Amino acid sequence: MEINLGQSADKLNLHFNLGFPDSVIVCNSKNGGWGEEQRISCSAHWVKVTVSSKNKEPWIDANFEITYEKQQFTVKLPDRYEVTFPNRLGCDPLRYLSTKGNFRVSSVTFD
Repeated sequence: MEINLGQSADKLNLHFNLGFPDSVIVCNSKNGGWGEEQRISCSAHWVKVTVSSKNKEPWIDANFEITYEKQQFTVKLPDRYEVTFPNRLGCDPLRYLSTKGNFRVSSVTFD
């Protein structure tokens, strides 16, 4: 499961990747090339993986929140665990959002 926020596909302020079955969160930034990864081991017991009856693909069923503050991103996971990642590129505002993986974004809010 992957979420990217930034200016474009080649200029990402936040690359958030929740890897299964390894239960590792990878955060990174990209400005032409990738920066240094921040890897965090986590307990992913709060993630429910369901199988779609349509195409038999597994889907991730979990709610979490990404908060963007100009200096950093905070990702709040369902088990009250928080991951922070610096806004290394310092770009503001964010103009690009992409996702990858078997999950669905059900809400995006801008304050």
